[in-house]
Amino acid sequence: MSSSLDEGPGFGVYVHWPFCAAKCPYCDFNSHVRHQPVDQARFAAAFAREIASVRERTGPRAVSSIFLGGGTPSLMEPRTVGAILDSIAAHWRVLPGVEITLEANPSSVEAERFRGYRTAGVNRVSLGVQALRDRDLRFLGRLHNVEEALGAIRLARDIFPRVSFDLIYARPGQTVEAWSAELEEAIGYAADHLSLYQLTIEEGTPFHALRAAGKLVEADTDLAADLYEATQEITASRGLPAYEISNHARPGAESRHNLIYWRYGEYAGVGPGAHGRFIEDGRRVVTFTEKNPETWLGLVEARGTGVRGGELLTRSEEADEFLLMGLRLCEGIDLERYERIAGQPLSSQRIAILSEEGLLSPVGNSRLRATPSGMVVLDALVADLAR
Repeated sequence: MSSSLDEGPGFGVYVHWPFCAAKCPYCDFNSHVRHQPVDQARFAAAFAREIASVRERTGPRAVSSIFLGGGTPSLMEPRTVGAILDSIAAHWRVLPGVEITLEANPSSVEAERFRGYRTAGVNRVSLGVQALRDRDLRFLGRLHNVEEALGAIRLARDIFPRVSFDLIYARPGQTVEAWSAELEEAIGYAADHLSLYQLTIEEGTPFHALRAAGKLVEADTDLAADLYEATQEITASRGLPAYEISNHARPGAESRHNLIYWRYGEYAGVGPGAHGRFIEDGRRVVTFTEKNPETWLGLVEARGTGVRGGELLTRSEEADEFLLMGLRLCEGIDLERYERIAGQPLSSQRIAILSEEGLLSPVGNSRLRATPSGMVVLDALVADLAR
């Protein structure tokens, strides 16, 4: 993978840009549509203040990845991105070779803007393509069509060293054959990384209301499992094997930022609705900021931070999080590290039973990973293992 297990997970900075041109019907992220222009200079100044505030809590750190997520960060002007990156570099040591990712929607892609992001320091772009069929893009509420998506991919590949894009599968009425053909097509366009997510219906979204009204039918469990299996087989055979449940990469092109999360590293969260997890005074603390962008802005301008609260995790909570994140990865977890976090080892009896059931696979005496069958029922598997 992109970093050695011996190097530790690293320290990342997540920056949340909360604005979108439109709200997708499946989305439950903290994203907001504004019909008046956003005062980007004012927000950039607020990001700088919050970065300074978080730095006081984390102390000096070496930043190995920065992720500009959203929302739609590609609605930012390049100078806004540059100002945010400059603020991060002014408060922490940014490592040579740092991964700097920006999420972009194909409908908001402009060549001039992309070149501006590259000049500002962005070296990896993640495109929210979601489908390579126009009918499904309309169903998903996307503002782009397939032609625009492919144009955005080509442009991104010309400008950025690293490119990823997302697709959603298990869409209503989608067969394994149809998805397999679309995925093969996607791999033909892919640079080095694909994020492939099964459609999930989240509470509070328009899709949730449609399902409740009987107007949207999800893929059943068996079909979803078949689609997942086809996804694993096709990506592996084409040189983009899974390294996490939903993420596939050519060796060495894994998302370093997401690996920080999954390897249970530390990260600062900046911006409306952002979460952070880092060690403060010897304890792992979780921070979360105000979700409403304008309220967050007012809080930062008044007191230097939009952080609404936080909590210290107990050893048990840390251990559960470590398991849930680490078993998403094909590399699995380090059993000794689990024991250090939890203060006790995992039950060898539970490991033996779950291994016998084909859900877990020990790697020597030092690591433990979920099998492909275990990945499909990961939440239940972790609950069983941690009890």
